[in-house]
Amino acid sequence: MRNKFLGTGEPGWNPWRKVLVVLSGLRFAVVYDASVAWKVAVSGLVLAAFALGGSWLNFALVLVATGQMLAAELINSAIEGVCDLLANKEDRRIKAIKDMAAAAAGMAILFWLAVIVWEAGRFWGAWPGF
Repeated sequence: MRNKFLGTGEPGWNPWRKVLVVLSGLRFAVVYDASVAWKVAVSGLVLAAFALGGSWLNFALVLVATGQMLAAELINSAIEGVCDLLANKEDRRIKAIKDMAAAAAGMAILFWLAVIVWEAGRFWGAWPGF
């Protein structure tokens, strides 16, 4: 892949290569990070349930919330990996960085769950008038 800053690597832009890089990164995260793996599995089940039983708008809302949650979890894992690479001893600054990244992922999960609960309640008629 071309390094656009150094001008090294294979020239040219190839969208298929970009898709393969995305899939490779997701595969790596699922194989080597259990927190990403179980969230991908649960997300697949939740999306399948809303795809089969709900309207396209409900499915789209759950899909967007799921994508945001998975992206936050992947970014959290990447930040933790970089921190582990930079410092192999305990460092309070690294701990603070990791804690903030985990908080961002936690907030994304919280809102993902809120969307799922809300949409499931709407689907089963628990929220009359909506």
